[in-house]
Amino acid sequence: MFKLIIVEDVPLELKGTEGIIRNEIPEAEVIGTADNEASYWKLIKQQQPDLVLLDLGLGGSTTVGVEICRQTKEMYKQVKILIFTGEILNEKLWVDVLDAGADGIILKSGELLTRRDVMAVMEGKQLVFNEPILQKIVERFKRVVSSQLSRQEALIDYEIDEYDERFLRHLALGYTKEQITNLRGMPFGVKSLEKRQNELVKKLFPGGESVNATRLVVRAIELGIIDIENLMPDND
Repeated sequence: MFKLIIVEDVPLELKGTEGIIRNEIPEAEVIGTADNEASYWKLIKQQQPDLVLLDLGLGGSTTVGVEICRQTKEMYKQVKILIFTGEILNEKLWVDVLDAGADGIILKSGELLTRRDVMAVMEGKQLVFNEPILQKIVERFKRVVSSQLSRQEALIDYEIDEYDERFLRHLALGYTKEQITNLRGMPFGVKSLEKRQNELVKKLFPGGESVNATRLVVRAIELGIIDIENLMPDND
């Protein structure tokens, strides 16, 4: 047996969650429920649970749930927190609550709450997700891997070396050629960079047309040579 607190501010959804736990998870003893932050803190100080089943959207605010998670993990490190939320599109919120220490996220769609997921958390498994969020994670993973493979192929196909990539990336970030020459490990003057730019134009625009730096950068992004989602300057 383990002790459970449910944090949910919608009475109908609370009733449904209690029904799932009563019928599907007999190992769980619900020692209290809370519909707002104040009642939650009062409850957990009276009796510490083994698991908190936490809805994020309390009183119309999603940040309250994230802060409850963060503070609970700081004050009661052994308490496990499983998010049970209807925030099915807010990926930023998922990241925030995982950063706050949540042990898993169950979206209120698809398979909903199962004994398997709850027991996985109680047995110490980290990052427990149900099918809807797993599908989103897998889709994002596949896109990232596909993008990385396309980039590697583009670097090979167009004979792009490390300096070409750095040059194009910093042009995309708005650096002037003078600024790029001052990067550590960039052993080129402005004239050399202009020559490199002309060579890149020939590689990426084999038709022989004349293009400026902006169009060159756009072409590099289109081909996947530089990744618009990970456009970061060198530390130096």
